[in-house]
Amino acid sequence: MIDVFQSLARRGLFLLDPEAAHGLSIKGLKTGLVPACAAPADARLTQTVAGLTFANPVGLAAGYDKNAEVPEALLRLGFGFTEIGTVTPKPQAGNDKPRIFRLVEDEAVINRLGFNNEGHQAALARLRACDRKAMIGVNIGANKDSIDRVADYVTGIRTFYGVARYFTANISSPNTPGLRDLQARESLSALLLAVLAARDGEAAKAGVRVPVFLKIAPDLTEEGMDDIAAVALAHQLDGLIVSNTTLSREGLKDQFQAKESGGLSGKPLFEKSTIALAKMRKRVGPDLPIIGVGGVSSAETAAEKIRAGANLVQLYSCMVYEGPSLPGRIVRGLSQLCDREKLGSIGDIRGTRMDYWADKNV
Repeated sequence: MIDVFQSLARRGLFLLDPEAAHGLSIKGLKTGLVPACAAPADARLTQTVAGLTFANPVGLAAGYDKNAEVPEALLRLGFGFTEIGTVTPKPQAGNDKPRIFRLVEDEAVINRLGFNNEGHQAALARLRACDRKAMIGVNIGANKDSIDRVADYVTGIRTFYGVARYFTANISSPNTPGLRDLQARESLSALLLAVLAARDGEAAKAGVRVPVFLKIAPDLTEEGMDDIAAVALAHQLDGLIVSNTTLSREGLKDQFQAKESGGLSGKPLFEKSTIALAKMRKRVGPDLPIIGVGGVSSAETAAEKIRAGANLVQLYSCMVYEGPSLPGRIVRGLSQLCDREKLGSIGDIRGTRMDYWADKNV
């Protein structure tokens, strides 16, 4: 019955502009029209990462719930964690519409939203009303017109410290001009120095240390990955998220929509992002947590991210095509994988195909 509901809902939503459909889905979650689809709890899927215990390794990536409107409703879909944002200090409208494009043949999405959000205070008010035990991360960014982008990230840490279970510093969106420049070695070092100092200052006051992750692009050169790995390890960053959307359009069937500018996500991103993940895992070693993102559309693709070196995975765009039952289906599929392979923990497969993916090129 749920599959029939999703099939009908998808047809209806696909008649709408993608951004209007997104807004309607948020309303559906708010009103309870989208049914809960959580899988049964399975201790083999529980993972402890950066000092946090995740009920399962499948999370919702930032970008869907930008303004913290429905984080708890999303967790009821079966996600082990969810990430709101990207939020910036001041509200901003983002780029001109249209700015989201479906590539249906490819099961992909191109977006050039540009950090459209209602600002820190609106998200903070909603998060204060959430259960503090809910595994909700906060993805922070900088305003497009900011004269001090590092200060915007610091403000994000200080503003949300009492409500975030973890932070993600998003420096890899392709839709804010110059943002990816923060991935350069010296710029990144200055950013992490300021952000982690702010975190440590808040931790001293609150008595709770909130982890900070860094979200990076899949389009980095080998030298760029070397720089990020070196800086992340030198500053004792809590983890990496690999990866954001790509500027590449290689291999797409829909050549008309492929001409749109912005970041590409969905199934075509799987290979590129998984290669980047494995390459980063080889650089940072086995201990630094990595969340794998990009093209996760099934239990098998989620498991392959873990085999490539991920501790946790996130998805978003594939849910556009697979529906809200996707996280629950993936979690059940990972339990079945544990049954088949007689695993004590899903973490037992971590890194088992790292070399395979790290040796590939796209």
